[in-house]
Amino acid sequence: MKKILVLDDNADILDIVQEVLTYEHFTVKTFSYCAGFLDEALNFLPDVVLLDYRLNDGNGADLCRLLKTHPKLKHIPVILFSAYFLKDVDVKKLGCDAVILKPFDIE
Repeated sequence: MKKILVLDDNADILDIVQEVLTYEHFTVKTFSYCAGFLDEALNFLPDVVLLDYRLNDGNGADLCRLLKTHPKLKHIPVILFSAYFLKDVDVKKLGCDAVILKPFDIE
């Protein structure tokens, strides 16, 4: 079963994402804070990471760059999701593999 690690400081978003992905047979672990996230990623070793861009205690793009430079985690696809992007955002500058704009469609 594929594992997905999700970081968002909005509990409602975490609940919805966890419910939908669990229903689709993924193992999902959610996290609300930047602090400790790297350790969690190293312990969980997800197949994909979903990061909110704008967080109460940090920035998803910064975490993405940290993941992408870590020898054990750099191969993991990282998807940033946020309501704060413009549609023509340059994902390569953020270091992520893709962007999902909020609000997003559950499908």
